[in-house]
Amino acid sequence: MQQRTLGSTGLKVSRLGLGTLTWGRDTDEHEARDQLIAFIEAGGNLLDTAAGYGDGASEELIGSLLGDVVPRDDVVLATKAGISRRRGQRESNVSRGHMISSLDQSLRRLGVDHVDLWQVHTWVDGTPLEETLGALDYAVTTGRAAYVGVSNYNGWQTAQAATWQRAVPGRATLASTQVEYSLLNRTIEHEVLDAARALGLGVLPWSPLGRGVLTGKYRHGTPADSRAASAHFANFVGNYLGEQSQRIVEAVVRAGEGLDWSPLEVALVWVRDRPGVTAPIVGARTAAQLGAALGTDELSLPTEIVEALDDVSGGD
Repeated sequence: MQQRTLGSTGLKVSRLGLGTLTWGRDTDEHEARDQLIAFIEAGGNLLDTAAGYGDGASEELIGSLLGDVVPRDDVVLATKAGISRRRGQRESNVSRGHMISSLDQSLRRLGVDHVDLWQVHTWVDGTPLEETLGALDYAVTTGRAAYVGVSNYNGWQTAQAATWQRAVPGRATLASTQVEYSLLNRTIEHEVLDAARALGLGVLPWSPLGRGVLTGKYRHGTPADSRAASAHFANFVGNYLGEQSQRIVEAVVRAGEGLDWSPLEVALVWVRDRPGVTAPIVGARTAAQLGAALGTDELSLPTEIVEALDDVSGGD
């Protein structure tokens, strides 16, 4: 698998990342092991998780596989802090104390002394930005993280955070931003991509397959084994099952038929090769699903197909 540099850093990452949102919950140890083996054998190295994924279950599962399935130094290990679940409710906390405590807990679950990329999982109104960013500085200066980034920040938030970190020598410069991006959600094109490009941040799109909708699996209903059929993902996927989304999905299917590609291949390659994108983060329930994504490395979309997809999906 080809590699790309993460933003203006010297860190090399595979141009597809492996997402582990469902690990330890919908994806058990055996499936996770198979996925990780397939990903590494395909040349992938970027492994993405978060403290809030399965209340830490994803990190624990990764920790059990590191050193067994793959040497620690063969992966670029990325995690996040700031979102968790408490008594069944989502809680966002990006205060300095909480962030540092969360990072230490992540390191214990992962069984490592540092992560390669540590990210603020979300913006929280009311928490001073300098306090949140101070936690990133602490993580780098103490050796707990090699690089730091943000996630789910809009354009002005991204620019403010990156500029703040550049203002004083010695602060931990932001390496990346992780944001949702697909043919069903092109919001980051309005400001985030420009801010990232101007400030030297790599862009790591999450849900590049439109929460699974762009694979075409929901064209004729909701499969019983799909995310939309599960209680904790039904609304997450359901937001992308409207008429406009259906038109885009049909365009992706037609493009795939003309190229003899699957809809997944069309949608994923479109995101992967967008200007400014470093590596889409691909999550899969099974190793077979992941294999379909890993098979896209040699594919590239013809210009006329890209333009047609741009047009139907309403991009600027």
